[in-house]
Order: sequence, then structure tokens, then C-alpha cells
Amino acid sequence: MTITDIENVATAAAQQSVPRRIRLKRPTWFGGAVGICGLIVLWWILAAAGVAGGTIPTPWVVVSTMFDDGWSLYGPNFTVTASGALQGFLWGNLLAITLAVLVVLIPPIEGLATQLAILSYCTPLLALGPIILVVFGGRTPTIFLAAMYCFFTTMVGTLAGLRSADKTSLDLVAAYGGGRWQKFTKVQLVSALPSTFAALKIAAPSAVLGAILGEYLGGVDSGIGVALTAAQTSYNVPRTWGMAIAAALLAGLGYAVVAAIARLVTPWTSAPGAQK
Repeated sequence: MTITDIENVATAAAQQSVPRRIRLKRPTWFGGAVGICGLIVLWWILAAAGVAGGTIPTPWVVVSTMFDDGWSLYGPNFTVTASGALQGFLWGNLLAITLAVLVVLIPPIEGLATQLAILSYCTPLLALGPIILVVFGGRTPTIFLAAMYCFFTTMVGTLAGLRSADKTSLDLVAAYGGGRWQKFTKVQLVSALPSTFAALKIAAPSAVLGAILGEYLGGVDSGIGVALTAAQTSYNVPRTWGMAIAAALLAGLGYAVVAAIARLVTPWTSAPGAQK
């Protein structure tokens, strides 16, 4: 057998082994599906065991109650909370991204911007909610809390992304006579996209949480937070769990929408080998 024959045999073996490895590769959704199934099984066991004084209904009871309540209950409340969360998401992230851009373009304001971000993160927002409710009324606290829950995460993520720009690329733009604005638009803005979208994916569920907490403060007559309070007051345990699931689904929907947009805008981050 010659060296050429040995190389041909090795090449054929390698080509045959590739499909085998591909077949054994698990899909990306497999881990999440296993985790959800595990949680449902654990939930069913705890309900059957009567843990917490029997206040944990079985998944089947919760789902059947949700079907009995139907869209007439979940639809309007889901839509109202989603609207408030979306408005807060847009306002909070717009402010955060704008401030991060200003910090990069005008470095002297970094200290003030950082203090503002830390203040928004450390301030107990539930203490500010009643003040906003008294001053503005209506659904303003819902939008305000949703925006504030987004602000810090998005600002930090965007700022980190803008500062992660490749130094060689920045030097190349400068060598061709580009100024700070050219460096920002040609290099830093593109470099910041993956980090910014990663922050936005976290901010989407946070906006839902802020909107629901804003509804808990009162001043509104609809929304998931209002329905949760009514179900708790009437001690309707299955409906309370159903509303909690609706809130989780809304948060998951927000994350999924942002993730889908991120895959379209930054396809290179999800390409094979991008994580290497």
C-alpha cells in the first residue's frame, strides 16, 4: 500500500465520521425542552404531595382553569400589560442607548452618566412608583417602572460594546483622516451591536416585571398585575398560578422577539464557529 492509498483511506474515514458527529449533535432547543419538562414534573410532584398546605395546584388544574377563563379574561389583561411593558421598554432603552453614545462621544460626562445609572439601579423603584402615581396618575407608573428596569442593563451593555471596538480598525479610520464621528459610525457602532442586543434580551423580561409591579400600585383597572391581585384577594389559587404563567409567557415572548431581531441584525454572532 502506497502513501497515496493511506491518505485516501484516511480521507474517506474522516468524511464518513463527519455525518456521524452531526447526527449525534443535539439541537439547541433540546436543553431548554428538558428543563421545562423537568420543572413540570417537579411541579406535579409537589402538588400531588400537598406541599405548602395544598396551595400548589397540579398543572392540569391550572391549565383547565386557564381554558375555562378563556380569552375574555387573559386577552385584555395580557394586551394592556404588554402595551405598558413595550412603551417602557422603548423609552428606557432609548434613554440608555442615547446616554451610552454620549459618553463615548463626550467623555467628560462619563462620571455624571455613571452616577445616574447607578442611582437608577440602586434606588428602590417601588418607593418611587407611588410618587409617580400621585403626580401623574393613570398608567404612568407602569411605563415608568418598566423603563427604569431596562435602563441600567442596556446602558452598561451598550457602553461595553462601544468600548470593545477593535483598536486596529479605529487606527485605520484615523489614518484615512476619519474623526471621532467616523470612528463611531464605521467601527464602534457595529462592534456594539452584539453586546447591545444581549442587554436588550435581558431588558425585555425586565420591562414586563416593571409593568406588572406598576399595576400592583393601583390606579389602573386592568392588566396582569391587577388580575393577579384580584385572584389573590378571592383566594382563587389556580387562577393566580394561571396569571403567573401568563406573565412568564409574556416575558418569554419579549425575549424571543428581541432574540429574533438580533439574529437578523447581527447574523455573524449566530454563525457556526462564532463562539470559538
